[in-house]
Amino acid sequence: MRALSHWIIALCASPAGVVVLAALDSTLFFSLPFGIDAAVIILAARMRELWWLVPLLATAGSVAGATLTFWMGVKIGEQGLERWVPRRRLTAIRARVREKGAIALAVLDLIPPPFPFTPFVLAAGALDVTPRTFFVTLTVCRVFRFGLEAALAVVYGKRIMTLLDSDLFHDIVTFFIAIAIALTVLSLVQVVRATRVRKPVMADG
Repeated sequence: MRALSHWIIALCASPAGVVVLAALDSTLFFSLPFGIDAAVIILAARMRELWWLVPLLATAGSVAGATLTFWMGVKIGEQGLERWVPRRRLTAIRARVREKGAIALAVLDLIPPPFPFTPFVLAAGALDVTPRTFFVTLTVCRVFRFGLEAALAVVYGKRIMTLLDSDLFHDIVTFFIAIAIALTVLSLVQVVRATRVRKPVMADG
């Protein structure tokens, strides 16, 4: 299992891996709690002098994934949200949009994981939130969040690199891989159910 965790870390904590992971993390099809944050920290600790590139890569991927989710929200509309977002949470999202608008919705990205931010992106598209305002705010928040993580990784880089060689860390990675697989399967099942078109019932006779 240690070989598997090594491979996952090498794959995700690379420049291309951070972009792809950040994009997937902002969609409805994939779920890995703390995954992109861990990848940003590890890659920044490894890159050292070029650490500042890591939050930019993560932000680019994240905004790309959020754009897809936002577009899906536009397509399904407000009525379709009930298939994707629990009714109680949807009520809170609608109230927040009406009272505080796009900026307040995008700022929720600053709440650390495992806060489920993706449904808010979907709702932003469905509830006709102004795209420019939403994505500008989201981009600023993501740069701040990932930038702070990368800066801390540089400060504590030696400790982080030591941690990467520990058996405990690899056990934790393996655990989260299992969690990611389970949550992703559940997410895909939810997507299939939400997008399934019900056939009209034919009347007898």
